Amino acid sequence: MAKNIIIIGSGAAGMTAASTARATDPKANITVFTEDEDIAYSPCVIPWVLEGKTEWKDIIMHTPDFYAKEKNIDVLIKTKVESVDDTAKTVTANGKTYNYDSLVLATGGKVFIPPIQGIDLKGVFIVRTVRDGKNIENALKDAKKVVIGGAGVIGLEIALALINLGKDVTVIEMMDQVIPRIADKDMADPIQKYLENKGVRFIMKAPIQAVNGTERVSSVTAAGLEYPCDMIIFATGVRANIDIAKQLGLDVGQLGALAVAPTLQTYKRGRLVPDIFAAGDVIQCQSAIMPGPTMSQLGSTAVKEGIVAGKNAAGEKVHFGGVASPWVSVIGDKQIAGTGLSMGLASWYGIEVVIGKAIGFTRARYYPGGKELIVKVLADKTTHRIIGAQIIAGEEATGRINWLTSAAIEGVTAEDFIVRSENAYCPPTSMVQDVVIKAVKDLCINLKSQ
Repeated sequence: MAKNIIIIGSGAAGMTAASTARATDPKANITVFTEDEDIAYSPCVIPWVLEGKTEWKDIIMHTPDFYAKEKNIDVLIKTKVESVDDTAKTVTANGKTYNYDSLVLATGGKVFIPPIQGIDLKGVFIVRTVRDGKNIENALKDAKKVVIGGAGVIGLEIALALINLGKDVTVIEMMDQVIPRIADKDMADPIQKYLENKGVRFIMKAPIQAVNGTERVSSVTAAGLEYPCDMIIFATGVRANIDIAKQLGLDVGQLGALAVAPTLQTYKRGRLVPDIFAAGDVIQCQSAIMPGPTMSQLGSTAVKEGIVAGKNAAGEKVHFGGVASPWVSVIGDKQIAGTGLSMGLASWYGIEVVIGKAIGFTRARYYPGGKELIVKVLADKTTHRIIGAQIIAGEEATGRINWLTSAAIEGVTAEDFIVRSENAYCPPTSMVQDVVIKAVKDLCINLKSQ
């Protein structure tokens, strides 16, 4: 009898798990449930669609019909899973019951909205799905003043997109810097300054306390002051959507997401659940940098997890390793990227950090078109191991942060990096000695002086 595999969630993790399970077991019955009306798209693109750089139809890679015809996978959209019975091994959705042999929870995350007054008013939006983006797009036609709650990368990308559309934009952030937690203040401040020069107003160290209005938003209150607006977009971070997991009594880790084994199997009262897997924003991972849990709510991580969950749900036994979570954001003609631990995260792990920093150019000084490149590298003071890095660049940040990610994952020390690393050189692509190497040289000097 063919195996029944059910996947709840149609994001990067869920659809990758479905496709991988199909490739692993051509005979399995595979069904995907999703409350969304669109599948196989990246939420990261929403700011650029709002700005008009691309269209909604172009960011949706595949439809349910494609999966049905090309992969023999049933994708049921606009379908809410009402309950899961892990004893009977059934899923109930829209009043109908489905049997499973393997279940993959890829329920993703929910945008966190602070529990304050006024969040149910017209003009309050979140950014998570294509439908969210379309709702924002429609509301922007009549809006002049926009408040964005949260100065993470998505919030900043939207802020610039709306400035470019001629809107009056205020970003309100409860921390003292943009891109908190994953970027250090000295690397985040230049991005804030860049956006301020573009016309974005920042209100820092100001938690949003209330959304004001009668039927519709008229202002928000933050740190005791009122800021008039026609709409507010909450980009205040994502929390794991563990609603179904809690119903099943699955173990939740200390970071508020599902605890999973390397096979991405879940736990229940400390015991492994053999037939329930999880992947994507709903789980916590193991850090590749230091022993301990971490969150990696990135599309690239979700795809890797989806592959492991899909293979194992179909009967294989493969493992998911630790993550360094490299990230990059393009904000206008600036790129900011990071990997591994920031200063704040290192402190959370109890690590004393030494840094190295260098400023140069993305191309040879004499070759036209070079952009400023700032590289910061972090090392453990005790072991000298590279544990993180951040980059600000006008171009080519991704390749450089990937380079440093590999070093961090492999446990390379700053001194070994200098001995072992080489950079390809061509005047249109780099300086003869890349700024990454110069930053690590500075790190070695600083480590030696400790």
